[in-house]
Amino acid sequence: MKRLEGKIAVVTGASSGIGETTAKVFAREGATVVVVARREERLRKVVADIEAAGGAADLVVADLATLAGCEKTVDEVIAKFGRIDVLVNNAGIPDRHMPTTRTSDELWNEVIAVDLTGVFHLCRAALKHMEARSYGSIINISSIGARGLAGAAYSSAKAGLIALTRNIAIQFAGKGIRCNATLPGPTPTELNTPEALAGFDKEMPGITARHFDLSVPEATTEDQAAAILFFACDESKAMTGQCLTVDNGATL
Repeated sequence: MKRLEGKIAVVTGASSGIGETTAKVFAREGATVVVVARREERLRKVVADIEAAGGAADLVVADLATLAGCEKTVDEVIAKFGRIDVLVNNAGIPDRHMPTTRTSDELWNEVIAVDLTGVFHLCRAALKHMEARSYGSIINISSIGARGLAGAAYSSAKAGLIALTRNIAIQFAGKGIRCNATLPGPTPTELNTPEALAGFDKEMPGITARHFDLSVPEATTEDQAAAILFFACDESKAMTGQCLTVDNGATL
């Protein structure tokens, strides 16, 4: 049984990592998936992979740090498909574990713009169409960093996503529109390769590491996509405003 048969699903940050895997899982489960990111060449590869596996996909190239990019994304999907059934707000950038005292205004504004404000803009635009149909599932990808286990900007943005998720859930409870969040733990993606980690703050990662169990295995992008799929499909139709941590128990 394909759990997303006939659904129109939008997945942001889908050119790599959790977003790419989620898009492919959704397509395998029967959804028509619209992948969104800034890197057109990478998006075209994801679409080609989905189509080669027998799935249906399209793409929107957009900068989700801008209001124009968010509104363009929703407008293009509605113009082509007429609706959005599922919205996965996965696009995000790291802050290199910079603590409050070493976070510049520029880094703060950049991270908040993509990781929180962009999600707000996409939700606001998509909800107008979901509300007209009394149907929709939004999944916001937060992080265990929301508990302070990252840099100041990233932790703040991801904590803000949890509050935004619950606010939307409260507004639309019982009206056919759900909003939930997943909190991924450490997951092998381009954001935490050795090359990327070399640019991280030299002190803060060690401080935050003392507050969770590094001995447990990392979750995979497939693990993260499975949790997102659960919130996307009707099996979780009675769940809204919930936050699901996917970290193999590292932060219990």
